[in-house]
Amino acid sequence: MNHKATRTLVQGLIVSLMPIASAWAGPVNVNTADATTIAKELDGIGPAKAQAIVEYRQKNGPFKTPEDLLKVEGIGDKVLDQNKGNIRVDRGGAAPAAANAKPGKPAQKQGGGG
Repeated sequence: MNHKATRTLVQGLIVSLMPIASAWAGPVNVNTADATTIAKELDGIGPAKAQAIVEYRQKNGPFKTPEDLLKVEGIGDKVLDQNKGNIRVDRGGAAPAAANAKPGKPAQKQGGGG
């Protein structure tokens, strides 16, 4: 195989594997993860941006929504859109359903027969 054919083959292989590489990114809780984990799991976020996320969180408290990441310098709409499906903001590992449950009287529906 000549050099040009090998180069073309390698380039094709790299391009074909790119979607797989981004599929490796996994959900990350930006309220609990360290900078190394954030940089590893979110696309377009390197060590410096990941550290900025951690520092912002420490200074301002936990993120309430993924969109809150836009308040961090260096995080823009493109990075947010790339990662929206992998950004978690749960606090303390609580299940989302439990976090949305409202304390109070249990619903009581009783039949009015008699």
